[in-house]
Amino acid sequence: MTIQKKIRMLTHKQMVSKMLKKPSVKAKVEELNRAEFSILDEILAARKAAGLTQTQVAKKMGTQTSAVARLESSLATGKHSPSLNTLKKYAEAVGKKVQVHLV
Repeated sequence: MTIQKKIRMLTHKQMVSKMLKKPSVKAKVEELNRAEFSILDEILAARKAAGLTQTQVAKKMGTQTSAVARLESSLATGKHSPSLNTLKKYAEAVGKKVQVHLV
């Protein structure tokens, strides 16, 4: 006689929810989110301080407004990490410099 074990498949959302119940996983996710959002905050603050719209930043970068919108939203959603070169172009467009620190 064979015993069949019923396997319950989880959706992605269910799996993420289950993983986030582990304190070590939740802490790491929160740490990563803080880093991503701090970069977004700095970028948006720099654009605001420069008094520029996304369209104006795009023109200075030599790109389309949609590319600047994607850059800003990608940092908010975490779906894409912009390249260092893109961040440098953005920073230059708003009158800033990019500095990377390992701590």
